Amino acid sequence: MKALLTGVGLALGLLSGTTLSGAAAWAADAAPAPADATLRPDQAAFRALYKELVETNTTLSTGSCTLAAERMANRLKAAGFADADIHPFAAEGHPKEGGLVAVLHGTDPKARPMLLLAHIDVVEAKREDWVRDPFTLIEEGGYFYARGASDDKAQAAVWVDTLVRFKTSGFKPRRDVKMALTCGEETASAFNGAGYLATHERALIDAAFALNEGAGGRLDAAGKPVVFNVQAGEKFPQDYRLEVTNPGGHSSRPTRDNAIYHLAAGLTRISQYDFPLASTDASRTYFARMGAITPGPMGAAMTAFSKDPTDAAAAATLSEDPGLNGMLHTTCVATMLEAGHATNALPQRARANVNCRIFPGTTAEEVRATLQKLVDDPKITVTTLGARSEVSKAPPPLTPEIMKPIETVAARMWPGVPIIPVLQPGATDGAFLTPVGIPTYGVSGLFGDPDGNGVHGLNERIRTRSLYQGRDFMYDLVKIYAMQK
Repeated sequence: MKALLTGVGLALGLLSGTTLSGAAAWAADAAPAPADATLRPDQAAFRALYKELVETNTTLSTGSCTLAAERMANRLKAAGFADADIHPFAAEGHPKEGGLVAVLHGTDPKARPMLLLAHIDVVEAKREDWVRDPFTLIEEGGYFYARGASDDKAQAAVWVDTLVRFKTSGFKPRRDVKMALTCGEETASAFNGAGYLATHERALIDAAFALNEGAGGRLDAAGKPVVFNVQAGEKFPQDYRLEVTNPGGHSSRPTRDNAIYHLAAGLTRISQYDFPLASTDASRTYFARMGAITPGPMGAAMTAFSKDPTDAAAAATLSEDPGLNGMLHTTCVATMLEAGHATNALPQRARANVNCRIFPGTTAEEVRATLQKLVDDPKITVTTLGARSEVSKAPPPLTPEIMKPIETVAARMWPGVPIIPVLQPGATDGAFLTPVGIPTYGVSGLFGDPDGNGVHGLNERIRTRSLYQGRDFMYDLVKIYAMQK
């Protein structure tokens, strides 16, 4: 998963002294998780599955998603799944970037399936940088530590565990319950399993909707649940190359026609531009509900923007926080520079990469044209680089069929904690499914610390209690969806 909302972290800091209902549940969440010896048998079985998945290195450089998928397939077979219902896949030329699709068949052939999606690849991790071995699951001080302990092997392990529990208990869902474990989410240039399934195996993963990563619960500094997020839509990541070429020459003969100067001036003009304000149902609902529980000017600005998403004054306050700013409009930022070929020569070429996060409803070409206009220099060319996925025309709708089960289970487990939809400024594999007609929602029930739990960084972790509770939440939630008419 990408770019956990710093705006949520800000709100948690503001709310650290706020009292909401559900105090008894908060106290339970803050308490240490049970030791291994006191785990329920089903929890102990899940822990072993989770450990096996986490300790299977799935980095792009030295790991193998294919091996991880095989191990999870063996878990399903041991639970009684037939070979015909287990579909490993790997694209030609990517032998270690394979994945897995599995199906638990329902009783009603007219009911459209549901899909459980999770990526099993992880961000690179160097042992010398970590306090603990990143590919050994270590339980310490109420946390699980490892690369992928949170992102995204926690949810992937829960999905496999859920299918195993359904199968071994004899549960008969009304609709088919499908699961897809994929590789390539964490590396933009890598083969992407979700994209492959969407374009090459669309029928295999066909579903009325999908559940995915992209949002979860947030804890305050004391470990108490503050907000439960549901992702409904995400911005589209797109890179652009800005380039200037020049005949160059000797540095003793400088001219104003300098490739670096042209590029620098153009980038400065881009840095001073804010794309027009925009909103979705999810982002307006997010600001309305967060505004009601966030004190001070920030809360007032959230409320004002939810009522009038053209309110420039409210947007100016919200934009002071980078995470919230990303929810207000399309954003573009320079991320890489390359120029010159010798210290004593005028530059013959200067390049920059500008990374944009495009708001739903805006095309990549519209943004490119805006950048070209902003640089206001015919010597600077703006080129769209390879797209990660299609651009979704609209975020998936937050229908009662989707929201009611979430609200029911969350209210039982975390009473009084507000459920708030979000528009994810980052990127998930939902970007491949929603455009092909499978609305994809980020929901997990996994509560994280305000600092982001080291995801993509050093010493990634997740609270043990959060993992076990998230597992219970997702199991109950999927069971409700599986029986929907």
